[in-house]
Amino acid sequence: MTAERTPNGKAQRSDVLLRIGRWLGDETGDRTRPVILAVVLVLAALGLVEVASASSVESVAAGKNPYDLPLKQAMWTAAGIAIMFVLARLKAQHIRWLAWPLLGSALIALGLVFTPLGMTVNGNRNWLGFGGFTVQPSEFAKLALIVWAAAVLTRKQGLLHESKHAVVPLLVPGGVLIIGLVALGHDLGTSLIIMMIIAAAMFYGGVRMKVFAVAGLVAAAGALVLAATSGNRVSRISSWLGAGSPDDAQGVGYQALHGQYALASGGWFGVGLGQSRQKWNWIPEAHNDFIFTILGEELGLAGTLLVLGLFTVLAIAVFKVIARTQDTFARIVASSVITWIIGQAVVNIAMVTSLLPVIGVPLPFISYGGSAMVSSLAGVGVILAVTRPQPAQAAPSKTRQVAARRG
Repeated sequence: MTAERTPNGKAQRSDVLLRIGRWLGDETGDRTRPVILAVVLVLAALGLVEVASASSVESVAAGKNPYDLPLKQAMWTAAGIAIMFVLARLKAQHIRWLAWPLLGSALIALGLVFTPLGMTVNGNRNWLGFGGFTVQPSEFAKLALIVWAAAVLTRKQGLLHESKHAVVPLLVPGGVLIIGLVALGHDLGTSLIIMMIIAAAMFYGGVRMKVFAVAGLVAAAGALVLAATSGNRVSRISSWLGAGSPDDAQGVGYQALHGQYALASGGWFGVGLGQSRQKWNWIPEAHNDFIFTILGEELGLAGTLLVLGLFTVLAIAVFKVIARTQDTFARIVASSVITWIIGQAVVNIAMVTSLLPVIGVPLPFISYGGSAMVSSLAGVGVILAVTRPQPAQAAPSKTRQVAARRG
């Protein structure tokens, strides 16, 4: 199909999608994988714009360059996109080989947090600082845990009817070590997301449903213990339940309250890009976990629905390619990664709209944070890698079809 035969440009767009699909290793002509890539890039670009808008005021107030944080985020986004493309070119078997090295590296990095290399930020000790850079190992531990859990569950497919094979191998490294190290750093939000990831991997791996009843009770008890052992968390939950003191509006409930003000003042179409009023130090660190409220204030309900729509399209597209995947490891990995990304997005949006208490979870691709951005983009790269059609599954290309007819 040529541009001359379709002057409206549809041919060029179709050709671009097909070329992208083939570069990603898909010879079937399906356009779903390029859609996944396009949606992720649009979300990342929107995140860069909102980080620049939300962070500028606080940077100026602190005597810093207003473009400092946006430039750092752009650097990490570029690095994450490069990693995503590299991973997307790998085969599912290559990703599977990385299972144990990734888990080991994640455990070592999480352990280093409690050495002099570790840093405490806003009461959470979950950062590593070296050479002027800061890294949050728990973000990368999410993807490492998914790949490792998928490898274990794939190997034990015939034994998952026994609880000792379905639960014990995952709970020791995942539940005890990784969640334990993250919880020791007082990061309740990330601990809950990792619990969700373990549950998702077990579900997609074929673990019997009755196991989830026991595991759910254990996870709920663990979450309650983590919440109850922190006065700040107890205050946040009390404020969310409406049982806090009248001073909560100027205390632990301050950030959530002004987040609601931001969303309410946005109206249908917002006050205009860069025109947020709540970012003027009314919402502390508005470019992080509460960036969705700034987006809602500046772009209105239309902007928030756009973000929700993009996440919905991403989920549908990923599950569409998963439905065509026959490999068990690939299905567990891809399903768990998209559950992590979409689940974390839902938790963040519920948190900033006061449907959940504030627990400190970033919005994937949108919130400021190099570690979160790189790990999320790497997760998409893994999805594209493991769901690549195998030669036996792929439809023959036009060249091979013509050659076959000539033969």
